[in-house]
Amino acid sequence: MIQTTGIISTHSAEQEAEDPSDIAGETELRHLVFSGDVHGERLDRALAFHVEEFSRSYLQQLIELGLVQLNGRVVLKTSVKVKVGDSAVIELRPTPQSQAFKPESMSLDVVYEDEHVLVINKPPGLVVHPAPGNWSGTLLNGLLAYSAHAALVPRAGIVHRLDKDTSGLMVVARTRLAMDFLVKAIAAREVSRQYFAIAHKAWPWQGLKTVSAPIGRDPRNRLRMAVVDLGLHAGKEARTDFELLSTSQVACWVRCILHTGRTHQIRVHMAHLGHPLVADPVYGGAPAADMGRQALHACRLAFQHPVTGANLTFESPPPPDFLALSVQLGLGYNPATKPGGL
Repeated sequence: MIQTTGIISTHSAEQEAEDPSDIAGETELRHLVFSGDVHGERLDRALAFHVEEFSRSYLQQLIELGLVQLNGRVVLKTSVKVKVGDSAVIELRPTPQSQAFKPESMSLDVVYEDEHVLVINKPPGLVVHPAPGNWSGTLLNGLLAYSAHAALVPRAGIVHRLDKDTSGLMVVARTRLAMDFLVKAIAAREVSRQYFAIAHKAWPWQGLKTVSAPIGRDPRNRLRMAVVDLGLHAGKEARTDFELLSTSQVACWVRCILHTGRTHQIRVHMAHLGHPLVADPVYGGAPAADMGRQALHACRLAFQHPVTGANLTFESPPPPDFLALSVQLGLGYNPATKPGGL
């Protein structure tokens, strides 16, 4: 067992703006006349044909930002058709997406590292990967600043994710060999991941409670996931084991053991059981005490080292907000009394 260690700060001279209009001195005006090869094509396709060094998705962003003129007029729709001889002016500038994969200084709680893998203890509130609404300030940006290794592997070596408000352990690959190994190991369910969860209502089951229920997009709300009937809706099989650690009249603390890795799997399965996580409004969890995020923490991670073959196990104790919440909800969990873990 390897316990978490201290904080290591990363440093980078680059601080990227979130809005492209805030980035000065990095624009270029490109003048084009469309050839017969693109006559009748959509504007974004025509631009991609003539400006080969940029992706079509990047050019679509520029159109939507009002940075493309067609025959002297600003065009905001990517689907506008062009004709041979039409002229265009593109203002090439960084967009939030094009700036997303840049190093940014942040503190990383590094649990373990060698030349092949990095294990970190992610704090709540940190987004793992750039996405709409979070094009900067993500773990990926921090990894790029932390080590030159990160730029040499896809997604800076991120092989699995935690939700923004979930804290705890993650493994990151530092080489392509390690990344390929870990991706295959996760797909083969050879990486062990356990979580702490604090949920509403007393827990009624003794021993291990297993939930095998497929998960897919909620047909009534596409912004969340749900247990679905695979005969009627798209989804994937999902299994979670739950072990009671402590219960009171109003709440319970359980250990969650993942056997699959579906989006929001623990949150969905707990809600399906009638025990939504505390402070998880997406799945019916109400606020409690001072908990400002869903009560979920990745407490244990175990995997085979991709190069040495050594079996590595890491544990992260309950964070302070978990411990404070447990006291306020009357949960008397003592890790020393529980076999096989924290």
